[in-house]
Amino acid sequence: MRRRRKGSVVTEILTWVVVVIAVLWVLFPFYWTVITSFKKPADVFRLSSIPWLQFTPTLSNWQTEFTQRGPEILRGITNSIIIAVFASLLAVALGTLAGYGLARYRYVKWRNQSMAFWFLSQRFLPPAATVIPFFLLMKSLGLLDTRVALILVNTTFAMPFAVLIMKDMFRELPVELEEAALVDGCSRFEAFLRIALPLAAPALVATVIICFSFAWNEFLFALVLTYKHATPMTIIIAGTEHTQGVQFWYVSTRLLLAILPPTLLALTVQRYIVRGLTMGAVKG
Repeated sequence: MRRRRKGSVVTEILTWVVVVIAVLWVLFPFYWTVITSFKKPADVFRLSSIPWLQFTPTLSNWQTEFTQRGPEILRGITNSIIIAVFASLLAVALGTLAGYGLARYRYVKWRNQSMAFWFLSQRFLPPAATVIPFFLLMKSLGLLDTRVALILVNTTFAMPFAVLIMKDMFRELPVELEEAALVDGCSRFEAFLRIALPLAAPALVATVIICFSFAWNEFLFALVLTYKHATPMTIIIAGTEHTQGVQFWYVSTRLLLAILPPTLLALTVQRYIVRGLTMGAVKG
């Protein structure tokens, strides 16, 4: 009994050590970003991690960002929000229809598994391999440096996630509920709209958040397809490089501003994310 208790205590201690190390590993970049945004340039390049002991915090970086670069940052955040919101909604709208079709119908010419794998293969394709064709396409359509171009591109690369997640979600739903609606006089689309879609709401919210995060963090296509009016926040953050090097104090302030909207969104719909990702809406 004593050996077992000693073994369990050692195991528990090791578990807590691993958990603490993992938490510190994850939280340290955020801590570094926060304290760097309140440092003077001279304090950034020397070892100083404890405010008021190793350096004196200052609001000059935030004041400079809001006064001198305020319109640029506001335009970047606005562009990022519009692009991410519309791209995620469009990807989920199309992906939900495709996922429902793959979950409820059986196709002969193209098997369901082959079509699902084709959607998944779109994520295996490196974005760098398609950036030049997308650039030429948007140039021919007159969409360079527009939000529409980035919305379409982000929708293309986010939709496979929506298709696969929603396909699995609809498979978890009891088909008998929709069959009962068909018996009561509903059409197939009405059964989908009134029965399946409300039951899949947690997965819908989780999918929107996932697609939103991908569109919010996208950099390559934004760098190639925009140059002034439609530049999102990722490009503005990358633009902090100066002739003397990277201005880490401004990078930190812009990173914190860029993190705020998706963090607030995730916290607002946190319970739906957990339910949706665990497919816990309805068990058949």
